[in-house]
Amino acid sequence: MKSNFKLSFTLLAFLFLIKSSGIIANEKVAKNEDPEKDKVLIFVLKNILTRGHYVVKDLNDSFSEHVFKTFIDGLDPSKRYFTQDDIKEFSRYKYQIDNQLLKDDLSFYNLVYNCFLERVKKAKSYYGGILDKPFDYTKEETIDLDYEKLPFAKNYNELIDYWRKQLKLQTLDKIQELTALEKDKLKKDKNYTVKSFETLEKESRAEVLKSMDELYLRIEELEHEDWFSTYLNAIVSGFDPHTTYMQPNVKEVFDQNISGKLEGIGARLQKKGIYTQIFELVSGGPAWKQGDLEEGDIILKVAQGNKEPLDIVGMRLDDAIKFIKGPKGTEVRLTVKKKIDGTIQEISIIRDVVELGETFVKSSIVMKNNKKYAIIDLPSFYIDFSDENYRDSAKDMEKEIERLKSEGVEGLIIDLRNNGGGSLKTAIEISGLFIDEGPIVQVKYRGENPVVKRDTDPKTQWDKAVVVLVNEFSASASEIFAAAMQDYKRAVILGGNQTYGKGTVQNILPINQFYPKYEKDLGFLKMTIQKFYRINGGSTQKEGVYSDIAMPTRLSYLKNGERDLEGALSWDKVVQADYKQANSYSNFADVVYNSKQRIASNEKFIKINEYAKWLKENQDNASFSLNYEKFVKENEAKEKEAKKFTSVFEFKSDVTFTSPKYEVALMKENKDLESKRVAWHKNLTKDIYISEALNVLSELKLSKKTAIVKN
Repeated sequence: MKSNFKLSFTLLAFLFLIKSSGIIANEKVAKNEDPEKDKVLIFVLKNILTRGHYVVKDLNDSFSEHVFKTFIDGLDPSKRYFTQDDIKEFSRYKYQIDNQLLKDDLSFYNLVYNCFLERVKKAKSYYGGILDKPFDYTKEETIDLDYEKLPFAKNYNELIDYWRKQLKLQTLDKIQELTALEKDKLKKDKNYTVKSFETLEKESRAEVLKSMDELYLRIEELEHEDWFSTYLNAIVSGFDPHTTYMQPNVKEVFDQNISGKLEGIGARLQKKGIYTQIFELVSGGPAWKQGDLEEGDIILKVAQGNKEPLDIVGMRLDDAIKFIKGPKGTEVRLTVKKKIDGTIQEISIIRDVVELGETFVKSSIVMKNNKKYAIIDLPSFYIDFSDENYRDSAKDMEKEIERLKSEGVEGLIIDLRNNGGGSLKTAIEISGLFIDEGPIVQVKYRGENPVVKRDTDPKTQWDKAVVVLVNEFSASASEIFAAAMQDYKRAVILGGNQTYGKGTVQNILPINQFYPKYEKDLGFLKMTIQKFYRINGGSTQKEGVYSDIAMPTRLSYLKNGERDLEGALSWDKVVQADYKQANSYSNFADVVYNSKQRIASNEKFIKINEYAKWLKENQDNASFSLNYEKFVKENEAKEKEAKKFTSVFEFKSDVTFTSPKYEVALMKENKDLESKRVAWHKNLTKDIYISEALNVLSELKLSKKTAIVKN
């Protein structure tokens, strides 16, 4: 169905440009089925999407095939439940789902879902029987964890063998962990009697069995609507990866992730298959200050203080959050699988109250070559649309710049690393602080000409040197700002090779607004309604913003951008807007050249690049030996390789970072603020990317025209 009908998006008076991820349900068993609600959701969603989504999408065989694969993968991502015979049975609907959706027919969903329920019920007998006796650790066999490429089991016997291999790998991991603990005990006490392999093996199987039992107890508590949301997300993701359906309880979590007072470790979480993953660390929060937890890490277990850890694999996100959160001053121990190298670590964090203020703009002043510079950290393009008098990122940036000007600062580094976006409105207003009035970004609905969004204030808040620091996770609104500064030649863009590449705009729609006669809460749809374009006409979609000066990072060769997402909208371009470059610097090309030369010859950056290549080599290695001796040797070899890079990010600059004067006064009364700033300033001295940004900033010379501009 094709239509040029555009929805009225006054239902929610805000647009967010955020780096987002799909909501994938974990393993659940049905409770409280509501067929009427399911059909209403299908009816309303298909009509909203076909009429209002940026992409005109026909519900055809290709779309049907996407829903088929995505739903089955969502239910069984590890190939633990379905066989090839099942897939063959499901396939009779493979190219009929589009027709079923048009008729609000749930035949495909019911067939797959009911089969899944049966398999989940049998699962306990699978793993219970397998873990009842020791594995053969001398057997020459491997396991491949690349489930995207792994075929479904040919039959029931092969399915059981999949389970056996997965459980054997878990047991090997546990044996290695317990063996390491035994060695530590022996080091501390030479008279300690080390447990035999047989004892450790038995304890390991018992631990794995306990974890599996806990997982399936939680599975039995979960409800039908959670799984149905998996089906709905298989459908809506057929339009693009940033369009997602949110149940009412998931929307509550989403709102908390956007803003609010966080109590706990100061981390925003998301589901990744059956896992709970770190999506973002709150700047200044306990996890951020502790320093070991990173974006992309997966939390496997949670322990309260000195109590036994609880396995949260397969747990609902909101339930997992309840265990991770806790009162200020209490300890939580997280067993984490690191994204970078796959190692398992236990990280202890003391919980705290994370004020929303730590997600706001902050700055630090530094002297270099007898000149005063400042770093402004902008963690997101935040705004409260429900209260126009409340602080937002544009107001805060303007105020912060005025304060820094009053202290004689001569250059700014705007740090947008890990800034996933936020409000389009504030991105435009902040860009306007650095230029005279003019176009900032172009925004386009489907089937319409792009609309140029302008800065209309003729005042230039900051007319001196600017460096914008980005990385691979700078997304959306961050890319609007960086692109505008680059197109105007107002700033040097410094960082990873390119930013994330999210050039789309989403709106969050309460579904009940489209079906008001239905009394039950239908949840929300986050839908892509626009694309934005640079003023030079190019899209940031997939491509992102390429840095003027690219620096090696850990992520340089890994897949982590919009271009790596299945179904991401394509790059395109529109007509260039009417604008004039500021050409703020007389030596722009020389500064860029000098920086590239420094980076190319810097031993630290060379080592970081080698580390990034090593990570890439290991990223695709999803095969592990299940022979005990080989398993141990492989792990030892990997640890040995990893040790080569233990000092790769060790760096200490010779400059000192301080708070601006207004904040120094605040810190005398607020010791929490003081401790947060001390930790931040310490991290800045260890940041090689900040160091190079300062080098670039200190070399920039304003052109005569720019130098005489007055506010």
